[in-house]
Amino acid sequence: MIDEMDSRLLAALQKNAHLTAQELGEILNLSPSQAGRRRQKLEFDGYITGYSARLDAARIGLDVQAFVQVQLASHGPEQSKSFARLTETRPEIISAWTLTGEADYLLRVFCPDLGALNMLIHEVLLPHPAVSRVQSQIVMNQFKADAPLPT
Repeated sequence: MIDEMDSRLLAALQKNAHLTAQELGEILNLSPSQAGRRRQKLEFDGYITGYSARLDAARIGLDVQAFVQVQLASHGPEQSKSFARLTETRPEIISAWTLTGEADYLLRVFCPDLGALNMLIHEVLLPHPAVSRVQSQIVMNQFKADAPLPT
């Protein structure tokens, strides 16, 4: 379990992963070495799984964001594994979830244009032998950015 100090440390790092031990110490009212040790322990224990940069999709030419729901025709373990392998090979699929309800999977994708999204759906996803149906929703505007996890 994590304590209130660890929760505050995690919240601070989600806002700015570049914080030094000195800066973390100031935020948490700890010495830099105490703050650094807490961060290392949270990393070692798996609460912090990595650090990454957030990119502006439009600035790097990814103008279309979409959510794609996929329904499988059959639900055997091999079909699921095969579809999961397919999603791992496609860089435009940035995250994937299994779901309850009508759709079996929800994919979040970024493409340079509608043609690329069309190609992903019609030439990659639909031809997969396990897939029976695909439904996509194109994001018009993201008014709330991906937020940090509540701590």
